Amino acid sequence: MTTDERALPLDLDPSAIARLGRHAVDFLADWVRELDSAPASDYEQAEPLTTALRRPPGDGPGDFGALLELFREAAGQGVDTAGPGYLAYFPAGGLVTAALAELLAQTVNRFTGVAQTAPALVAMEHGVLTWFCDRFGLPPGAGGLVTTGGSVGTLSALLAARQALGDGTIYVTEHTHYCVAKAARIAGLPAERIRTVPATADLRMDVPSAAAMIAADRAAGLRPFLLVGTAGTTSSGTVDPLAELGELARREGLWFHVDAAYGGGFQLTERGRARLAGIETADSIVLDPHKSLFLPYGTGLLLVRDPHVLHAAHAADGRYLQDLSPTGDLPDFGHLGVELTREFRGLRLWLPLHLHGVRAFERELDEKLDLTADLHRRLAQDPRFEVPWQPDLTVVLFRLHGTDERNRRFLAEINATRRVYLSSTTIDGRFFLRLCVLNFRTHADRLEEALGIIRTAASQEVR
Repeated sequence: MTTDERALPLDLDPSAIARLGRHAVDFLADWVRELDSAPASDYEQAEPLTTALRRPPGDGPGDFGALLELFREAAGQGVDTAGPGYLAYFPAGGLVTAALAELLAQTVNRFTGVAQTAPALVAMEHGVLTWFCDRFGLPPGAGGLVTTGGSVGTLSALLAARQALGDGTIYVTEHTHYCVAKAARIAGLPAERIRTVPATADLRMDVPSAAAMIAADRAAGLRPFLLVGTAGTTSSGTVDPLAELGELARREGLWFHVDAAYGGGFQLTERGRARLAGIETADSIVLDPHKSLFLPYGTGLLLVRDPHVLHAAHAADGRYLQDLSPTGDLPDFGHLGVELTREFRGLRLWLPLHLHGVRAFERELDEKLDLTADLHRRLAQDPRFEVPWQPDLTVVLFRLHGTDERNRRFLAEINATRRVYLSSTTIDGRFFLRLCVLNFRTHADRLEEALGIIRTAASQEVR
């Protein structure tokens, strides 16, 4: 770019927008093209880059091409969560059409905290939420909001439960995501209000134990109010017995919350609906489309059976809002969650679902279930490995026979190849390698390569 081109005003003219946009889209296309061959993890330039990138901006204009290249270098360091070799935690593929939707949404920059300021866009977002409620079997009139992720949704669900039933005790297992405990702390509930229900040998909440603890707490003068089931735990991907927990919550008068942050997307598939049976009994459901629907990070959903309770827990008012009034049956999202200022998040869901069609997501999820089942079978057939649990969804836990230290070395050897990246967890005090198949760019060829890497590293470790 010339010096004149670099002197960009904040209010760009259409030709400058088009020119910068072409640079950005070319970068995007090149980045995606190289994902298959890019390392799954890379830290070689992380230290010098972190130093260089802390420098303050200059008073004069910079060069967009040079700045974009610096961003490319920075994004290449760390773990490549968008690539096919990322098999750790819960991959987020970063669907490009969702990113384009976000570009559009952020450019029009409409405020959607209240419906009156952008009624058609709020209707678009509300329509997606209503569709999700229907897919989860919630009754007519159910609703919710798009959040930044499961943690914020969990906090709002807890506040709604407390609004409906008052303060009391919460029931989780050791495998429940820590965002529940964090939400309780933020809401001002003491740690002793969180009761840890024993898990069964297959890592699910033990329903009889939960019932016994609820009864004992009542007898001791406590007030049970929130039962949390998980549709896909973070450590193992295990689904709690949701139908039984829903019945227990109904019988005992508790709010039933389901953390489906990981597993919720599988509700679009036939097998997923079978494994999540009972989720329709929930009072609130959290799911993260940035996990099992492949969207960019920062995309969560909170669905609730009764949005009026959500409104009662969050709504506020001020004199400066006196010009705003209800808009038909459209919700004011700012009164349903903890955020008042919120961007228009609905397009990153609406556009990919309408553009690709729901069946495209279902096909990808079914493929991941198939790949996981095959990988589990082949690992379980290898006598060098312990593979104790059948996967409910797409997480496989395994380890070499031997010490935890041996398995830590084993994991490090696998990740050192930079072709795949796995994580680990601890179950019953023992170290397990954890492999999650969830990226829409991960297919049979990369899983075959991963299995070869695992077997080679195992051979080196057991010699």
